[in-house]
Amino acid sequence: MKRNNDWKLTLTSTPMILIYVMAVFCIIAAIRQPAFLSPATLVNLCRAGIFTMCFAICEMVVIISGGIDVSFPAIGCVAMYVPMYMYNNGMGVDNVFFFFGVAMLAGLIFGVLNGFLVSYLKLPPLIATLATSSVASGGLIMLLGTREFTTLPPSLEALYSINLLTFVDPNTGFNYPLTILILVPIILCLVMAYVMRYTMLGRGLYAIGGDSNAARIAGFNVRKLQFIAYIFCGVMASATAMIYTTLMHSSTTTALMGEEMIIIAACVVGGCRLTGGHGGVGGTVLGVLLITLVENNLNMLGIPTSWQTFAVGLVLLLGAVLSSVQAKRISKMGKI
Repeated sequence: MKRNNDWKLTLTSTPMILIYVMAVFCIIAAIRQPAFLSPATLVNLCRAGIFTMCFAICEMVVIISGGIDVSFPAIGCVAMYVPMYMYNNGMGVDNVFFFFGVAMLAGLIFGVLNGFLVSYLKLPPLIATLATSSVASGGLIMLLGTREFTTLPPSLEALYSINLLTFVDPNTGFNYPLTILILVPIILCLVMAYVMRYTMLGRGLYAIGGDSNAARIAGFNVRKLQFIAYIFCGVMASATAMIYTTLMHSSTTTALMGEEMIIIAACVVGGCRLTGGHGGVGGTVLGVLLITLVENNLNMLGIPTSWQTFAVGLVLLLGAVLSSVQAKRISKMGKI
């Protein structure tokens, strides 16, 4: 009987529900548009999901630790804009390590600021990161202006040109290159899956997200772990912003603004709870895949562009409701 219940829980778990939804979406899209099954679709989805995946893993770590970070889009804008501004004004060198180094330094500074506000001043994470977002966004525009940079330095252009493979559509002759930068989210997911599952750091983040007082009594340094979570989010979000600049050939002061809600929604749909202490890389990856799949292929279902945001919102709402129902059901069965 217990084994049957375990199987029932597995088949109706949040990750499996997401897989069912994605399978149904893919089947419908393939029926409506057979081109959906082309390798070109897979390449496009991989490219579209690079930024979302990296941002979601960053946010996942903060949410698991019991916090929330809505400042990473603004931090990312600072991180992508400052090195490009420096280079275009003769204050930097044409080197990939310079661009990413400056970007990640900016992320480190803002990550430390968020960690200080949350762990030492005890500000609510939402308020603290909202303040940081406003400071970063407003300060960037006030100090450096709103010029848009659309030409990449040669070193970033060279990085952009490196591809793992290129699919040539036999029907149209179009090329669909898969950038080597796809390795970044893959490696990030593998590393963080190991860290969160098998290290004391990961266990500490889950512990302080579940109950910070109990974690402190158990010997975890709550302040240190909160600092680590926000610094990680700031630094990795900044590196992701430079990847965005490289692939999109664009750097503006507002390019990433507004992305925080969709990223947080992806984490929640994937099983992270805003109360902290729950979630994982696997569920977050599935949440990102679902959102990327829906966002980039609704046109194949004949849904007008004006309705696409509404449709994505419905999918996210459905996923969040199913996750909530699943959590309550497991709780009643005494699993948590």
